[in-house]
Amino acid sequence: MDSATWDERYAADDLVWSAGPNRFVVEQVDGLAPGRALDLAGGEGRNAIWLAQQGWDVELVEFSQVALDKAARRAEHAGVDVTLTSADLTASPTLRPADLVLLAYLQLPRESSTRTTRLAASAVAPGGTLLIVAHARRNLDDGVGGPPDPAVLRTVEETLADLGGTGLGVKLAGEVTRTVETDEGPRDAIDLLIRAERGG
Repeated sequence: MDSATWDERYAADDLVWSAGPNRFVVEQVDGLAPGRALDLAGGEGRNAIWLAQQGWDVELVEFSQVALDKAARRAEHAGVDVTLTSADLTASPTLRPADLVLLAYLQLPRESSTRTTRLAASAVAPGGTLLIVAHARRNLDDGVGGPPDPAVLRTVEETLADLGGTGLGVKLAGEVTRTVETDEGPRDAIDLLIRAERGG
């Protein structure tokens, strides 16, 4: 979908995503010394705002202006500063290096996904961390929620292949589950979680 479509989606609801940060982001950031963080395709800012509250200097990159406007209001309400940058990651914008690069739930066709993953990896500063959270392809059959199109869903193996030759060392790679409330009761959504680091 293009930015205009996402503008419409973000404008239609008070919050498209939850207000709080993703649980896997919280778990993986625990123990990291705050520095510069880059939240790519960060939407309404739920992870960026939480990171700023933890003492990180955060830049949120997003191509929907409506989402950026909402993130600005939410950051102001939370009393934190977040740098907001309008950019389309599929156009390979120049990114300033960061100690933490977050790529959460950006679902793209394979070729674009590979380019964006490698772009995110290139922005990891020496000693820094790349954190990728995404809907797993297996979630289509065995989980709940997420895009219904398998062409925009990835596997752990594909993502690791995308990171090949980037100079990052993979510290964690696998599928994880999170409980989602549905009309039929709680069910597990299946995500993939990858953490990679650049040597200092």
